[in-house]
Amino acid sequence: MDYSEILEEIKKNAKKNTDETRGWVRKYMGTDKVFYCLSSESKKKIAKDWIKKNEDISLSGYKKILTDLFAGKSHEEICVAAKILELTPKLRKQLKPIIVSKWLGNSKGWGEVDSICQSNFSSEELLENWKEWEILIRNLSKDKNINKRRASLVLLTKSARKSKDAKIVNLSFEVIERLKLERGILITKAVSWLLRSLAEQDGKTVMAYLEKNKESLPKIAIRETTRKILTGKK
Repeated sequence: MDYSEILEEIKKNAKKNTDETRGWVRKYMGTDKVFYCLSSESKKKIAKDWIKKNEDISLSGYKKILTDLFAGKSHEEICVAAKILELTPKLRKQLKPIIVSKWLGNSKGWGEVDSICQSNFSSEELLENWKEWEILIRNLSKDKNINKRRASLVLLTKSARKSKDAKIVNLSFEVIERLKLERGILITKAVSWLLRSLAEQDGKTVMAYLEKNKESLPKIAIRETTRKILTGKK
């Protein structure tokens, strides 16, 4: 199954929603791309079918299909590519982190950014190649593209929730410090998310950070993180 076949499967599984519904969902996701309203199950099935038919694919072939999909004109091409990435850990671990920045160049809105960054890279993967991941995340946090700045926060959320490693913790606070004054929702919600992830490992330190930075952090981040620390609820 090549790129054109994946796109055909996406189109075949498109929901017959009204233009009004499609428009509302696109706005909610923050994307400006073609939107086929595929269900999560359909996107996962397309990804699994591709993986099954390409068990012996080379690393270069794997990179090419993902890069083609991440450069696609539809929201679903990015989501299917992200699902392939999630379900192919052996190949994924052979990729250089810098390629993530290229993929993010065509992503817009939390739905597309998070599909790439939220769950695909574990703390173990980051730490095994820390120098390159650190450079990538730091550069993303300074990028003019707000979607890449969001990505710098989201890439750390899973690792911060699962690991106490000082490298991950320190970089997380560094990125938060760099972005905490921004008030766009793409950033404020991601700052809150990363702080809540850090709190799962060390609520006392995060609470002290909230108190020290209460005048500069987004109010939503203070509110949601405090609730998480005090109640354990999201």
